[in-house]
Amino acid sequence: MIGRETLTPEDVKEMERAGIDISLSLSILRDYNAGIIGQTPPVIPKGIPEPDGERILDLRNPESVYFTGEQINRFLKQFPEFNDLSELTEQKGGRNLSVSLLEKIGTRLFSRLSYGFLNGGSATSYGDIKKNRAFNPELFDLYEKTFLGLSQRANGRPKGVTPAFIQPDGTEGPSYMEMKLRSLLICSRRGNCRIPFFQMTSVANNGEVTEALKAFGESPWLKDLASERDFRVWEGLTGVQPMITAYTHSSIGREKGIFRTPDQENGRILPLPGGHGQCFRVLKDTFKTLHDRGIRFVSLGNIDNLGYTPDALSLAVLAIKGNPAGFDFSFRTAVDVKGGVLVIDQDDRLNCVDLGVGIPSQEIEEREKKGAKILFNCATGLFDLTWLLENIDRIMAELPTRFSDQSKDAGNYSQAEQVTWEVIGMIENPLIFGIDKFKRFLAAKMLVENMLTSGIGLDSPDFPGGKESDLAVTAARLHKGLENLLTTRYDLVLENNTWQPREASGKKE
Repeated sequence: MIGRETLTPEDVKEMERAGIDISLSLSILRDYNAGIIGQTPPVIPKGIPEPDGERILDLRNPESVYFTGEQINRFLKQFPEFNDLSELTEQKGGRNLSVSLLEKIGTRLFSRLSYGFLNGGSATSYGDIKKNRAFNPELFDLYEKTFLGLSQRANGRPKGVTPAFIQPDGTEGPSYMEMKLRSLLICSRRGNCRIPFFQMTSVANNGEVTEALKAFGESPWLKDLASERDFRVWEGLTGVQPMITAYTHSSIGREKGIFRTPDQENGRILPLPGGHGQCFRVLKDTFKTLHDRGIRFVSLGNIDNLGYTPDALSLAVLAIKGNPAGFDFSFRTAVDVKGGVLVIDQDDRLNCVDLGVGIPSQEIEEREKKGAKILFNCATGLFDLTWLLENIDRIMAELPTRFSDQSKDAGNYSQAEQVTWEVIGMIENPLIFGIDKFKRFLAAKMLVENMLTSGIGLDSPDFPGGKESDLAVTAARLHKGLENLLTTRYDLVLENNTWQPREASGKKE
């Protein structure tokens, strides 16, 4: 075990081989022991907010959205190219703008947008048998044979290169990365522009992700569209997240040191990811580069959410209202058992806390029975890039670093992580988009969720609880949502029991 003493040359070599950022690891250790980080009190929920038309918008099926005259006028000053729209003439009072107009504005704003995804995760946990079985043991038993084959092929690989869905004929569909980039090509076509992508990978998977991107020039899901647009969409910007060290377990004492595994006389230093919240640090230079290129908005989300694509409506709403950032929250369903829910915290700010940890699941269920609408974090954010760059150093410094004790095969240690979406509580006036889960939040933290959304086993008489169960009803809606997304946002067509690119099928829109 190493405390704060000077590292030996051997330690340095070992950490460098493991891709550990030594200075960052030691600064985390130093700041924790000095009481500067790791002491952030937990978020205490004071209430559960619901859509109010101002801070929290219900964007499931709106006909229009209200804006003040001040907001419209400020938008026109910032983006004078929209003065050609008669509906946006100078306003003294507020007015409702139709969704069709807002989507037109948002589509034109695609030229000012860059689309990013967090691509640092491994599919090892995603395909873990124990975790997937725990989701629903009966469902796992139904899926087990197919699951084992899919899991074996995905194990240890970057999640972004694994199949985003399973085809109706049982074969594997395109990867998450191919689907993300395809959505960019389609949106770029609609906006007559090029929407660049950026990503955060990790030192553990950057090599394989890079090789996959190089091969995408021949991808049947991308090649023809990219040629049509003369847009090599797979050439984006990448920030690589380093590893940090594991720290000693709290049972050893309040002051921490660098953890070494106990499996040998001179145990090894354990490299760990520091959480997706490090994206602000890792992508800071990327954001500066994009801003220099004229980009004014960046979206950020997880690679495994097929519903996360560029959205013209949200972009227009954020741009006109002028808030620093907007975040997608869906209305909770039966499968939303792990993740964050929107709350009002002890400082009367909108914030996000983990279900079951920050707020008891029983309390949420009781509120739902009384008619409350619980908003569930979709882990997607849309930022005003100028604001983000003006505040990024503060975010990097103040985003909470949470330490959690772990008991794993490597031993008992403490892990330090930052959570991206805790940034919501750091923003003075965040905008919340209440969205339709089945259109915008088809995420798969576990492989069984991917299989469920893909429609596997929905017609089986052995489906848990039968076709009328909450799980079956939700699964059917997820699958219908997937079909709708593949048809609309991804422009695929169903032929011979497989989804194919429309341009390859010969079918016109």
